[in-house]
Amino acid sequence: MRTLILFLFTITTIYAAKISDVANVVGVRDNHLIGYSLVVGLQKTGDGTTSKFTLQSIANMLKAMNIDMKPIDIKSKNVAAVVVTAELAPFARQGDKINITVSSIGDAKSLEGGTLLMTPLKGVDGKIYALAQGAVTIGGKSSKSAGESHPTAGLIYDGGLVEREISLDLYNQEHVTLSLRDANFKNSVSIQKTVNDFYSTEVAVAMDSRTIKLKKPQNKTMIEFLAEVQDIEMDYNVKDKIVINERTGTIISGVGIAIKPIIMTHGGITIKITEQENLSKPAGSMVVDENMIIGVNENELYTKSGTTTVANLVRSLQKLGATPKDIISILEAMKSAGSISAELKLI
Repeated sequence: MRTLILFLFTITTIYAAKISDVANVVGVRDNHLIGYSLVVGLQKTGDGTTSKFTLQSIANMLKAMNIDMKPIDIKSKNVAAVVVTAELAPFARQGDKINITVSSIGDAKSLEGGTLLMTPLKGVDGKIYALAQGAVTIGGKSSKSAGESHPTAGLIYDGGLVEREISLDLYNQEHVTLSLRDANFKNSVSIQKTVNDFYSTEVAVAMDSRTIKLKKPQNKTMIEFLAEVQDIEMDYNVKDKIVINERTGTIISGVGIAIKPIIMTHGGITIKITEQENLSKPAGSMVVDENMIIGVNENELYTKSGTTTVANLVRSLQKLGATPKDIISILEAMKSAGSISAELKLI
């Protein structure tokens, strides 16, 4: 019986992974940029007169060009108001080009064939970091004859030009910090041990379940040091997860996620998972496999503990005719009752 209990609580798996795959260098990240502008040159698919902000924006633009016109007098449907977004990569330099995403915020039907006017893109600090401009591409078919709706979002490849740099001087630093993408004390200590063994000296210290502080060796630059550290392979502990998309009914789980003993009823389905050496077979029942039996009334599921996993439970429930919604509800109830120890993540 002790072997059975140990089996049920084993929910982690150890893999070999490069440090670059599981941890980020603190400070080395993308930065979000945003702006507001107009897309012009549309073929009567732009914002209508109900989008007051578009008409006001057109009037403001014309006024800046010494053309005075009231918003109420503007009837053009060839213009659309858009929000412009981009990602500023780490260490991006002045003159570098970045991709731009353009999204309509009015009642425009399509941005196909439009051109984005020059747009300043700002960071969270309110400063301008890039300028965007260019022809909008939406990709794919967009004609009404094709039976597809006109998209109201598009891209401008290399449509942004970096104007301001975000300063990050790694070269002259003596220390740098790694941050694990998933907090885990074992993985934090594993990085510390692996890096220290690689350099045969204490250059890494695990600060908590996510943070590892590194000290650069004297004979290397920080860039050389980080390039080596990120390429080191470590033992990576992965905690099993069950990922559920309630909207589509999709369930993703590891093959060996065990289920502890439980008896539960959901609608017309009864599930019994008990600790027994041999799985009894009620008269008239149907065997799914050596560890699962469907009861005579076709609404009961008998399973043997120690060998019951989420994967074969889901398979058996499907044979019973359970809907994805039923299966998701059962898994959520089992998690709440403590029968499933793996993390349940809803997306």
